[in-house]
Amino acid sequence: MGITGRLLPLLLLLLLVPAALRDYLSPPARTNRRPDHHDDASSVGVSGDVVLHPLVLVPGMTCSELEVRLTDAYHPSLPRCGAMKGKGWFGLWANCSDISTHHYLPCFMEQMSLVYDHAADDYRNIAGVETRVLNFGSSKGFQKNPNHTDWCFEVLRHELEKAGYVDGDTLFGAPYDLRHAPPVPGHKSAVFSGYFRRLSRLIEDVSKSKNNQKVILFGHSLGGMVALEFVRSTAMAWREKYIKHLVLVAPVPAEGFVKPVEYFVSGSDLLFVPGVEQLELILRPMWRTFESSIVNFPSPAVFGRSKPVVITRERNFTAGEMEELIAAVGYAAGVEPFRRRAVPKMNYFEAPMVPTTCINGVGNDTPEQLVYWDGDFDAEPEIVYGDGDEDINLVSMLAFDEKMRRQMEQNGVFYKSIKIPGARHGTVITEDWALKRVMQEILEANRI
Repeated sequence: MGITGRLLPLLLLLLLVPAALRDYLSPPARTNRRPDHHDDASSVGVSGDVVLHPLVLVPGMTCSELEVRLTDAYHPSLPRCGAMKGKGWFGLWANCSDISTHHYLPCFMEQMSLVYDHAADDYRNIAGVETRVLNFGSSKGFQKNPNHTDWCFEVLRHELEKAGYVDGDTLFGAPYDLRHAPPVPGHKSAVFSGYFRRLSRLIEDVSKSKNNQKVILFGHSLGGMVALEFVRSTAMAWREKYIKHLVLVAPVPAEGFVKPVEYFVSGSDLLFVPGVEQLELILRPMWRTFESSIVNFPSPAVFGRSKPVVITRERNFTAGEMEELIAAVGYAAGVEPFRRRAVPKMNYFEAPMVPTTCINGVGNDTPEQLVYWDGDFDAEPEIVYGDGDEDINLVSMLAFDEKMRRQMEQNGVFYKSIKIPGARHGTVITEDWALKRVMQEILEANRI
């Protein structure tokens, strides 16, 4: 069979990357393992020698539901936005038609927005708005997008149940506040400090209920970053006692990628509100207040300081000029938090030092450069594509893999990187052929 489509550029790329990175793209997938490990993928499955370890799922960005409570300190910009003051908790963010049906969109945007506290170097809600995440602990409590009912682990959960996992017994979920991002050492996040404490207790309780079995932690997309940062934040003795394996599927890397820049400049369609035209532009002011909107901008160390990421007639912006871009698109308030919180994350790396498997899709058109030739940041950009999983650039994956491999290998800890040609960022855990490989690795993680 001949080489066709996107596989040819991928194979040609192998000749250009360093040998240490080239191995990650060459089938079979490279595995850095202890000498006594036996890799027999054909034998993976639920059998007499496989004992299912408890599994905690950390979802992608838009899979967590939020509730809000409005206190007396809330001063709404529109009278109707204060209608629920003093009436307890109510749903704020859910993939449903309520927002547009009840003309609540301006209120939704106001109550979802964050404020960067310069003195505390942290993000918080606006005054009088209290929020909480629903359904923590349940693998059945994630959002369901009516246009994409298989998103948010729905398909994966069914496959896990076929393999013997049971919600609330061996299968759990850990949703988080999508607006925030886990910090690197030396920086605070009141929201993620509380989330990490809650996740620690969940894992400890689950382990104790299962005769001190270790737990597998599974993260997809932004949930992969969250899971990784959680493990990094724990004491080594705690990790060794409670974490069996870390499975990261399409994790967003600290090295960054180009797609978040497009979302920040032009607006994001990740937050689903049916029946609203030009939703990306309408929600853009709210989106830009989220820490998660800037935390994965491309790193100059990976994307370089000469090749532009954003191109206009007047000037270009490289990965080293993202502060100038943030100001140029009209959100000067984002420059300081980007400099103080996002840039340090780009330059920080620590491997989790627990057995880890990372799965990525490759061979898909993925934004590499954004062209706003007339300088109109309200318009959709022309896009120059490279390789990746449609969202995350291949160069980011390779940089992440190289750092992980180097640190894990030095300490004799198992690390396995898998690249699946044709698998896409959003559907790697939904499309049957890619999901089979993901399931294979989950079951393999139970065996290792």
